[in-house]
Amino acid sequence: MNFDLSEEQEMFRASVERFAAPVDVEARRKLRRNEAGYDRARWHSLAELGLIALAASEGAGGMGGSPLDLALVAEAIGKANAPDPWLELGVLPALLLERGRAHGALEKVLSGESIASFAWTERAQRYNLAARATKAEREGEGFRIGGEKTMVLGAGLADLFIVTADLDGATRAFLVPSDAEGLEMRPYRLADGSVAGEIRLARVAVGEAALLDLDAAALAGIASEVRLHASAEIVGLAQRLLDETLRYVKEREQFGVPIGSFQALQHRLVEAYAKLEQSRSMLYRAAMGARDGHGWQRAIAGAKAYIGENADAIAREAVQMHGGMGITDELAIGHAMKRVMVLARLFGDTDTALAEYAMAA
Repeated sequence: MNFDLSEEQEMFRASVERFAAPVDVEARRKLRRNEAGYDRARWHSLAELGLIALAASEGAGGMGGSPLDLALVAEAIGKANAPDPWLELGVLPALLLERGRAHGALEKVLSGESIASFAWTERAQRYNLAARATKAEREGEGFRIGGEKTMVLGAGLADLFIVTADLDGATRAFLVPSDAEGLEMRPYRLADGSVAGEIRLARVAVGEAALLDLDAAALAGIASEVRLHASAEIVGLAQRLLDETLRYVKEREQFGVPIGSFQALQHRLVEAYAKLEQSRSMLYRAAMGARDGHGWQRAIAGAKAYIGENADAIAREAVQMHGGMGITDELAIGHAMKRVMVLARLFGDTDTALAEYAMAA
């Protein structure tokens, strides 16, 4: 299999690296201190690079990036330890809006003019995409939506929510403006410092055009693709964790010698390197696989479970070798580890992904 990157893939990866280069640990902390956990001006710059448009097809006004193109960008974002919510507020809404045939909203999202967030999580539903407590009912030429969503990523930034709700016994998705009458949002911080939120919809009125052309199967397919790109960002974060740790053990001294000279640590670092390379191989295998629906989703579930477990092991080694300060926000590895924790649970943790992989097999 040819793993050489095309000229365009190299270009996008280089663009991410240049964009993320000025954001060191202190700059990252400053961005996170923002009330919404991020800066909209930076989001516009991200959109101008075409990184959001990469997620949509050329026919929908995007750049027609392949799953591998998107995975490479996600990996570069992870390696840079960048704080950009490209995956959850860029790729995910773009996929939902294009396949839901909401081209007007999609155009604004691709340009960075508007930010959309997917609201699907409910209490007692774990990682189930099916809407249960949130209900939609027809009223006149539109709908009324009522219920709650518990973890809406980037809720503090969102101009538009893509809300799942039960309509006549089936899970559907609706466009709901963040300033809609009857919608309330309570923000809170996640482990990585980003801002999520709980939203409550008290019979919010939306028009007929708010209903997206998405059913449960389409939503599951999109969630699977986002799992793939989350896995790619995790691989990049794992690379950053290992790189930072290698640098540290060459500088930190005990008994007059660098701790990297201790054989016990060398063995552990070699194991971490092997886990990283195996994870990258799993990622590329899934990203370059045939997009045949069921089989591809199974490969992605297996990859996410494997990559999430290995990245967690690498993160723990990095923190242990740095000592207590490794878990803090003073060091890059603290930020990277916390981002891994969030991404590893996006659309299902390791156990969930493994269970789906086993059921598909």
